[in-house]
Amino acid sequence: MSVTKIEPEIGERRKPPKERMSLQEFLDWTEEDVWAEWENGEVIVMSPASYLHQDIEGFLQTLLRMFLEEQDMGVVLAAPFAMHLPISNRVREPDLLVVLKENFERIKETYLDGPADLVVEIVSEESIFRDRGTKFAEYEIDGVREYWVIDPERKQADFFVLGEGKRFERKLPDKKGFYHSAVLKGFRIKVEWLWQKPLPKVSDALRMAKRRRKQAR
Repeated sequence: MSVTKIEPEIGERRKPPKERMSLQEFLDWTEEDVWAEWENGEVIVMSPASYLHQDIEGFLQTLLRMFLEEQDMGVVLAAPFAMHLPISNRVREPDLLVVLKENFERIKETYLDGPADLVVEIVSEESIFRDRGTKFAEYEIDGVREYWVIDPERKQADFFVLGEGKRFERKLPDKKGFYHSAVLKGFRIKVEWLWQKPLPKVSDALRMAKRRRKQAR
């Protein structure tokens, strides 16, 4: 007689085994493909992302991946993939994180041991205070070099670059609406693309960046 394995409900799979966990216990638990963060022993399970959130995340991930591969510059990773912040004593799971080749040694099997070079957070109603407050401070303190905060509901995108004083400095798009990344040399993105329905084709967006680099020669 065959035995059918009954899968646990989604809520049960996302429930941490205990209220407080050590850092290593948390990292071991997140190997089971859960989306959660760790704050000095406390586990915070993240809510499922909306379609709009997933659509923008997928667009940015594909665009960044194509650019990074073409330039042989680094990799882009998407949640759930943990980022350990040793100074803040936190483990966060950004929507997207970019690691340049010179920092590949930070990439472990299930987490990044140290700050990413670029972090992207796509804001939801339940995450707005963390993304703009708590995480902003943590990413700054731990040395994330560039931080994007994308708010689809408000159609607002904010870009921050770590300055000489180890403080985030806000950077604005140019007069044509393009934001030029400080970390990803030669990469730019037009902010209004993020609010288009449907989103632009990634191949078209990538050609726009290529066109700027060609003109700059």
